[in-house]
Amino acid sequence: MIDKIRQECGSSNSVIDLRDHFCFLTCNIISRVALGRKYDEGESGMNAKVTLDELGELFGTFNIGDYIPWLEWVNKITGLDTKVEKVAKSLDTFLECVIEEHIIKNNKGEYSTGEAKDFVDVLLEVQNGKETGFPLQRDSLKAIILDIFSGGTDTTHTALEWVMTELLRHPRAMEILQNEVRGLAQGKAEVTEDDLGYMQYLKAVIKESLKLHPPIPLLVPRESIEDIKLLVYQIPAKTGVIINAWSIGRDPLSWENPEEYRPERFLNSNIDVKGLNFELIPFGEGRRGCPGNSFAIVVIELALATIVHKFNLALPEGLKPEDLDMTEGSGITIRRISPMLAVATPCSSYY
Repeated sequence: MIDKIRQECGSSNSVIDLRDHFCFLTCNIISRVALGRKYDEGESGMNAKVTLDELGELFGTFNIGDYIPWLEWVNKITGLDTKVEKVAKSLDTFLECVIEEHIIKNNKGEYSTGEAKDFVDVLLEVQNGKETGFPLQRDSLKAIILDIFSGGTDTTHTALEWVMTELLRHPRAMEILQNEVRGLAQGKAEVTEDDLGYMQYLKAVIKESLKLHPPIPLLVPRESIEDIKLLVYQIPAKTGVIINAWSIGRDPLSWENPEEYRPERFLNSNIDVKGLNFELIPFGEGRRGCPGNSFAIVVIELALATIVHKFNLALPEGLKPEDLDMTEGSGITIRRISPMLAVATPCSSYY
């Protein structure tokens, strides 16, 4: 990512698309961890980014059949059913190719001694159920792979984009963050994961951004498994439940000046994003919370620390912070409707 940004910002007025860089960063990381290799390798690879974007859009699309079952036929007229079938077919083809690649590689014994196995390798090992006590059918195998791959890409790069958006809107916060990162990484060519534990303002910046802009503002829809009374409300079994994490993060009963971007509120606070503090739940909470919580946070921290360590960033010439378009798009993951454009100037001290 850093090398690509350096190539694009040859002059001081070069404008780069941070969304594009963050998107390929997270997609490549998840691809290598879960699938074993990158899947953006031009003609020799299979680029699933476009299909994943369409999937995210479909997740956030209103389906009238979910609420009025006898009107489900409307989806055929609107074209929703056709689009769902198209995306499902594309994803199925992609996942079949991923699984077949791993099966062929395993059968040929192409893994070198000591080479780490990826997520698909592990699933294939337990597929027959001998070790776990339950077999994995082919469709279940593909569903799990898709869950990990799609769940860890769009949300992470969306979170990164919102963090950078708020920093560019608040130059003072950007300056404090850069001073912290560069001070702790002084004399080092790269920021490492060991350095992250000392970067308290970095963590505060990320928490504040997740408070205001949870990537999945309504989390993932749930369904009650039994009748329950919550406060004055009687909720029957099989009721759809939606948690508004976006509103929770802006609740004046929980936060002082909740709409104000103020990372300092977290510097002397024990509130975290791990699901133990209900006023901040961008990853959900409990056993149904996001299992990739810790993984995502490390990726966000390391990417953010590295980029502010290597570059000075500012809004394009003529664009004032107060004029930055903050309009949100649609879908299960909510990103800015406009890409995050910025001017990146390499910090000469680190090259």
